[in-house]
Amino acid sequence: MSKEFKYNTKVYYEDTDAAGIVYYANYLKFLERARSEIIYTFGLTNKKLLNDYNTLIIVKSCNIKYKKPAKFEDVLTINSRLLLISKVSFTMEQIIKRDNETISDAEVVLVTVNNQGKPVKIPEVLLKSFEKII
Repeated sequence: MSKEFKYNTKVYYEDTDAAGIVYYANYLKFLERARSEIIYTFGLTNKKLLNDYNTLIIVKSCNIKYKKPAKFEDVLTINSRLLLISKVSFTMEQIIKRDNETISDAEVVLVTVNNQGKPVKIPEVLLKSFEKII
């Protein structure tokens, strides 16, 4: 089992609809922020991956299940872990929680591509970082 990364965020007014409930697409933003934070813990950034390794990480697919609504001013924790790695892609499980209650869970498949959008091998520096957490 891989190491679980935790990222906390607060729900702001801009994240919600008129009823104070998080708009469904904003959950994807929370998941993206959590994945970026994982990259930062490796001493990398998405900008560095592009500039130094001609690699972008893009979402190929996302299967998300909404279980309970998150609301204005909730503090959410996004738990992320690596499930699978291949030569050009990796799959993550990401669970959004409020306290210990699961709000949403997602399985996200990510692909590494060059700046023309063509699939490329995951850079060695990123693979070695992944190997430390699985």
